[in-house]
Amino acid sequence: MERLIKSMEEKYLVPSLELVEAVFTASESAEDGALVRRLVEEIRSKRFYLPQLELIMVDESDEIIGYCMFARFHLEGCYENELLLLSPVAVKTELQRRHISKELIEYGFEKAKELGYKAVIVEGNPLNYRNRGFVTSAHYGITAHESVGLPAPECLMVKELVPNGLAGICGKVSYDDYGCLRSS
Repeated sequence: MERLIKSMEEKYLVPSLELVEAVFTASESAEDGALVRRLVEEIRSKRFYLPQLELIMVDESDEIIGYCMFARFHLEGCYENELLLLSPVAVKTELQRRHISKELIEYGFEKAKELGYKAVIVEGNPLNYRNRGFVTSAHYGITAHESVGLPAPECLMVKELVPNGLAGICGKVSYDDYGCLRSS
């Protein structure tokens, strides 16, 4: 199967939402699928959105088979031009375990470095992200605000894109900028 990574284009806006919702509905629940779709829509409407870092992978038929979004992120109002949030990552259910998310994420790291970003934050299962170089963010003084409700501190992770990229960066992760996450 031929695969190509692209930055977001207008013709993929709705199909990418449909993929994200379908993947999270299949793996979690219809409620989670709808929530993640709303998150993507909300990020797209905010100042944090970076179209060049909303990435898709298409097959030879130009059908979206994978998706990931990196968006600017701040800690307590600071570091917005240095930090990115990776969320969500989705791969067509029947094509999972074929390195699609790995390729998308690694491509995103390279694009983010070119744009001058220093680190990426992600919330999720550590087993899914450790092999991408993510480590527990608390080691760097980056912790979740109590409103985040993490299942465990290890679920909030960070990856430096450049050596010492997190030097002097610390604070609490909050999703207060996202109404769809506050209401959940």
